[in-house]
Amino acid sequence: MAGVRPVFLSAAVCAVLLAAGGALACTTTIVGKDASADGSVLVSHSEDGLGDPRLVYVPARDHEPGSMRKVYYSESAKGYEKRFGADPAIRLNIEGRSPYYKAGEDVPPSRPLGEIPQVEHTYAYFDGNYGVMNEHQLVMGECTDKAKVHPEPEPGKRIFYSAELSRVALERCKKAREAVLLMGRLIEKYGYYGTGETLLVGDPDEAWVMEMCGYDMDGTGGVWVARRVPDGHFFAAANQFRIRDIEKDDPDLLYSENIFDIAREKGWWKPEDGPLDWARVFGDGEFHHPYYSLRRVWRAMSLAAPSLDLPAWVEGPFTRTYPFSIEPDEKMDVADVMRIHRDNYEGTEFDLTKGVAAGPFGNPNRFEGGEESAMATEEGPDVQGAFERPLNIYRCVYSYVCQARSWLPDAIGGMAWFGADRPATTVVMPFHAGINDLPESLQKGHPLTFDRESMWTTFNYMANFVMLKYDRMVRDLTEKRKEFETGFFGGQEPVEDKALALWKDGKRAQAKKFLTEYAGKNAEKVRTAWWKLNEDLYVKYNDGYLNTPRGLAQPLFYPDWWLKKAGYTDGPLTYTKPGE
Repeated sequence: MAGVRPVFLSAAVCAVLLAAGGALACTTTIVGKDASADGSVLVSHSEDGLGDPRLVYVPARDHEPGSMRKVYYSESAKGYEKRFGADPAIRLNIEGRSPYYKAGEDVPPSRPLGEIPQVEHTYAYFDGNYGVMNEHQLVMGECTDKAKVHPEPEPGKRIFYSAELSRVALERCKKAREAVLLMGRLIEKYGYYGTGETLLVGDPDEAWVMEMCGYDMDGTGGVWVARRVPDGHFFAAANQFRIRDIEKDDPDLLYSENIFDIAREKGWWKPEDGPLDWARVFGDGEFHHPYYSLRRVWRAMSLAAPSLDLPAWVEGPFTRTYPFSIEPDEKMDVADVMRIHRDNYEGTEFDLTKGVAAGPFGNPNRFEGGEESAMATEEGPDVQGAFERPLNIYRCVYSYVCQARSWLPDAIGGMAWFGADRPATTVVMPFHAGINDLPESLQKGHPLTFDRESMWTTFNYMANFVMLKYDRMVRDLTEKRKEFETGFFGGQEPVEDKALALWKDGKRAQAKKFLTEYAGKNAEKVRTAWWKLNEDLYVKYNDGYLNTPRGLAQPLFYPDWWLKKAGYTDGPLTYTKPGE
């Protein structure tokens, strides 16, 4: 392994920098309006890091002329830093943005990195560790990328990371292109710190992939590029820059004015090399190990368009085997996108439900350590190697698919299909853009607190519990999830017809109130049912048996192949010591 080790050195350094990072390794996708089943733009995201699990509602506000908007540090950028306040699992402790962003007296207040001029009016939006969706159907997704340079935050000099950029854009913008240009100007004027980043930005008509990074540890500003996804295409990103050649006359490309000069000054690119390859020039490949990113891109594209028969093995981190975006074989809907996020490579040569590491009961979860861990606090084992990194990963605090629809008013057309905790064991629930607030169960939750009223605790508890007998218990879970999601998808039309009738009748406040109550009832039904399912599975699989009215303690023994691997056949079957 001596010859392989250098491949991982920079990744190990990066892992130290990102220790306790809230969103080290997310996956994010786009479905263009002509590639979706109903003509909507879909943007998805999985928040893959154990940190603040809450989805928070930030209301619209009017602001006094001349007021300033504070910009806060994001622990997703380079891990929790005590000097900026809050704590590792509370993204913000501030006044004014949301009552759920005011923590107890034992939590230090968040300290701003700087401030920018405030606008007269800011829009309402759903907020996670990154902005999610605003009242005008502007929607976002995100993943972290490895750049050549990850600058430190510095008050007044480098004050923006993608998290606060996304929030400012949702507060001020209605359209995706407008949001990209605004975030680009903020990077250039106020400085960028932290990892490289991919932000997906969509509206009812189009979607953009925006990628950004710093370029000097002590510099100001930053560099960025954005490419529009064709309306008939599907796009996926997984912790590696995905935009490649920058052609100056490309109408579907936006970028910072300094991008070519910086690349030349740093010695990373020369015009005679040909078009500037963004991913290769400003990026530094994959996080952690080969295929940490590329395997997920391959799998997402293969699920969307199996006819392409894309190869799983490529020549290196900057392969061009996987296109920027593809045309899916069939029109895609929310369920199709969630199916991608729930994937553990089932049915492929990388199937994580198979083999010794999956144990006797097909557990796809592979716990990380050392340089591969998003929460590393000490060095990992001396054994060199890596597990496959799936789309569905155990350390995910939430996932969602946002839906933007041009034929409906923004309040009704915008949808966040949100699921707490990891994708494979959650239920996605519908929340319309025009609701007046989110259910309290989504806006509360802390990884160090067991709270039955928290939606995240509800699903996280179940996700950990089903690892006891994963193959059997996840079947029971999936059946219950299907019951809810089928009802939500099938019930969407009559609910929206009623809201639309109120809207057209001029009763807009009533329409919003109706959708808010609908969201709250759904969330409470799911949370209550999931705790009941937790209890039922406890009884059904108590002590590792199958317990039903037909009989207690029905054996669920280990499979033959695992018994042989585990040494079961080696005894003790006689009174003679083995080998004698």
